[in-house]
Amino acid sequence: MALLDIKKIGDPILKQKSSPVEKIDSTIRKLLDNMAETMYEAEGVGLAAPQIGVLKRIVVIDVGEGLIELINPEIVRCEGSMQGIEGCLSVPQMNGEVDRYENVSVKFLNRQGKAQRILAKGTLLSRCLQHEIDHLDGILFVDKAKTLVRLEDSNE
Repeated sequence: MALLDIKKIGDPILKQKSSPVEKIDSTIRKLLDNMAETMYEAEGVGLAAPQIGVLKRIVVIDVGEGLIELINPEIVRCEGSMQGIEGCLSVPQMNGEVDRYENVSVKFLNRQGKAQRILAKGTLLSRCLQHEIDHLDGILFVDKAKTLVRLEDSNE
């Protein structure tokens, strides 16, 4: 496995729409592995393929309940609303308050190409699914944030 370079705000690839994965093969499975390793090393809870420079509809998420790998994820049902603070590995030292749906149902393919569905209700997972799927459409949380706060750099 390999750590991948996480693209930062200002990189034009982060504003582009990703293409669906047509075929799940060893290259896609290796990408999933490398994305997960990169996300864990960066201490993130989610990572979308555009964040590592790949315009494919692939996301990895782990909000503390185990790794979820999503290929071609699509929100098929949403309801309610909730506000919360978000950050992003591609937007370091910045947090913002973002309105999201409270409950989402997402269909996707797993690494074996099997159709799956996940339901997230009012949790960090619900927020993370929406945040990462936004990345696949070239949308950053700062594009939706009601407020933005610059964080102090703890390394200084």
